[in-house]
Amino acid sequence: MKIISDIQEMQLFVRQAKEKGMSIGLVPTMGSLHEGHLTLMRQAKKSCDVVVASIFVNPTQFGPTEDFAKYPRDLSGDSEQAAKAGVDAIFHPQPEEMYPAGYSSFIEINGITQKLCGLSRPGHFRGVATVVTKLFNIVQPDKAFFGQKDAQQVLVLKRMVTDLNMNVTLEVVPIVREKDGLAMSSRNAFLSSEERKAALVLSQSLQLAQKLVDQGQVNAQNIKEQVMLKIQQEKLAQIDYVEVYSYPQLENLDVIGDKALLALAVRIGNTRLIDNTILEG
Repeated sequence: MKIISDIQEMQLFVRQAKEKGMSIGLVPTMGSLHEGHLTLMRQAKKSCDVVVASIFVNPTQFGPTEDFAKYPRDLSGDSEQAAKAGVDAIFHPQPEEMYPAGYSSFIEINGITQKLCGLSRPGHFRGVATVVTKLFNIVQPDKAFFGQKDAQQVLVLKRMVTDLNMNVTLEVVPIVREKDGLAMSSRNAFLSSEERKAALVLSQSLQLAQKLVDQGQVNAQNIKEQVMLKIQQEKLAQIDYVEVYSYPQLENLDVIGDKALLALAVRIGNTRLIDNTILEG
């Protein structure tokens, strides 16, 4: 497996693979790999001849008070895991390689970015869309693999790919969870043992919502209120948002019909975690 930090070298690697008729799969990550990332990589290897995983903590998607500086970084450990998952090359550029002096071009997606994480993290999806566009241009993948845990991100990127006629297929892989239900996240490493236990309230509240739907409750506001009450019972939890929207449109709804997205963002101590589930009435 190769580790590439230079854009031109990455482009050459891809060009040589394509000249041999090989398909390219891309798994964009910020590193600190866990089983969720590795699942994406293994899925990419099943679907594509060559797998490129990017490891880049993207500064443009972090707000001024967010955790960019302390975001976990472990290129050595990540490389070992990625190689075992079948990755052929890691693209690991430095910020100045991706955003050189004078950089001034950004991608904006309107509408669906003005809610959920886009509302509570202004500028976040501008940074996400920009870096993913750059990765698509550099790696030229046939397929790119993302996790359903970042449900809004997936919908934003699908809109971008459609609107800008990008020649790439997005593959979405279900949320990977720990045995006790906690959605895998690099930020879980920030949790103390007490906070780790408290964080289970996210998945437990999603399970409660699905149980309510299974019992015939389809009023979106009632389900939202029950979920919030469940989370508020955990003393270490502070709600950023709990929302129920139509899926995949992300529009307001009163009654859960075919599909609805229940999305959560909750701070456990100082760590902000997200989770979601698709409810079907």
